[in-house]
Amino acid sequence: MLTAALVPILLAAAEAPINVTGHAWAPFISPMGEPFRAKTRDDDTLADWFRKADLDHDGTLTAAEMEADADRFFKTLDADGSGEIDPDELAHYEYEVAPDIQVMSRTRRSPTDPLPVARRPESLEPERSDGRSRRQRNREDEAQLGIGGALQGGARYSLLNIPEPVAAADTDFNRGISLAEFRQAAISRFELLDSAHQGRLTLEALQVRRGAMLAKIRSKPDEKALDARVGNPLPPQN
Repeated sequence: MLTAALVPILLAAAEAPINVTGHAWAPFISPMGEPFRAKTRDDDTLADWFRKADLDHDGTLTAAEMEADADRFFKTLDADGSGEIDPDELAHYEYEVAPDIQVMSRTRRSPTDPLPVARRPESLEPERSDGRSRRQRNREDEAQLGIGGALQGGARYSLLNIPEPVAAADTDFNRGISLAEFRQAAISRFELLDSAHQGRLTLEALQVRRGAMLAKIRSKPDEKALDARVGNPLPPQN
């Protein structure tokens, strides 16, 4: 029978946010900042974006197609049709469209996942003589903040190391992103991805690049190492 002292601890553990260690529910953030989220555990979100951007369906992406993809997403972000993504629209992107890019973001468990194992709150957790418990917490904080080489924000989900891909297009720093700036950002990012200077991108090459980006998330080459990404829970399996 649970004692009265343990009840608050167990309730807090049940409601506490968790780090996502499975990759299935973490979104893919396109080079221009659009989130693509899995609907099933077998969805390939990178491929979903690639197929949407590949307008002629020839299996490759060109700079013109990347620019057209930027135009399409720009219209979504420019809600008032002013021709500029203003500060309010940028805030809507960061907090509503792609909140995953926020550095200290967390996600709650899926309703189908088991409850976390109850443990004592950190304030009651005894410090080990070697200080390992505190160091482990510090490593988790550093991974979330991008310290020590870890990727930050949207870079954790993307193909490029750009923490906030929409705001990064504001090249004149006037707190607004014009369509011309967004298009130029698309061309520049295409050139970064086209490291072989072939004038086209293939899904296979981008998958290799994404694998390299995912490897940078972990502080050590270990499948159990911290994955600081978050995302929406997947729908329950039928």
